[in-house]
Amino acid sequence: MKLSIVSTLYKSAPYIDEFCGRAGKAARELAGEDYEILLVNDGSPDKSLDIAIAATERDSHIVLIDLSRNFGHHKAMMTGLAYAKGDLIFLIDSDLEEEPEWLLSFYQQFITENCDVVYGVQERRKGSTFERWSGQWFYRLFNALTGLELPENIVTARLMSRRYVRALLRHREREVFMAGLWHITGFLQKPQMVRKLCSSETTYTFSRKMSLLVNAVASFSNAPLIAIFYLGVLISLLAGIYIILLIIYWLFFTKPISGWTSVMASIWLLGGLIISFIGVVGIYLSKIFSETKQRPYTIVRQVYGR
Repeated sequence: MKLSIVSTLYKSAPYIDEFCGRAGKAARELAGEDYEILLVNDGSPDKSLDIAIAATERDSHIVLIDLSRNFGHHKAMMTGLAYAKGDLIFLIDSDLEEEPEWLLSFYQQFITENCDVVYGVQERRKGSTFERWSGQWFYRLFNALTGLELPENIVTARLMSRRYVRALLRHREREVFMAGLWHITGFLQKPQMVRKLCSSETTYTFSRKMSLLVNAVASFSNAPLIAIFYLGVLISLLAGIYIILLIIYWLFFTKPISGWTSVMASIWLLGGLIISFIGVVGIYLSKIFSETKQRPYTIVRQVYGR
């Protein structure tokens, strides 16, 4: 098979029919009838499942992978890629903010530059000022803490070769952060500037972004653990210097030190640091716990279509 188009469904009922129509039209221009459209239903709470099942009955090119519950956007994408059979795989969101017609321009660059991946990068991040600001700082903090250089403002849409997807699927961790996996898989990847539309409210709230940042950093870097070690050494050195100063003061000055304020401040400071350090270590231990159980990151309930 020449082409697979992979997309996930979550609160996608208003967009499925138009998405399949536009994606199918673009796919026929590129691959004739030798293509498939894979839809992964990630436990969508609306009528996405029923609409997608009806689409598979009308069009034999459409395949629906129904997950047993909501596992998360990134894990659903990995499941769709695992089922894709095409020599070329086009991954894209189904909410039409990313246009299915990008497939054709991505393919032109893919052929011209002889690369393994062409991915979309927004000229300007969509959404409110706070949404743009939080998204920008998400990538900056991730890059600073992990040492990776992820491109800012990337979108889901990307055209990938079969060998790249095969290598991508070799990553088996249970805490999936797709932008990081895309980057560390390597191969020749080229960006293409796109303009993402704003047709729906984002499901990535600030709290979800913070949770994703913590999971992503813990999955790709041990920098927080190293920072804890150096901060502990620094606090120990400062404490040693302070003890020396207290001894000198006690030996050469007769005025007693009241010290109550400094003692309480030190107790609260060190107590807070210890609790935060234990929390960071606990995050890494939870990752180890999750990985050692080797649970599947998604469970497929049923596959509809071909």
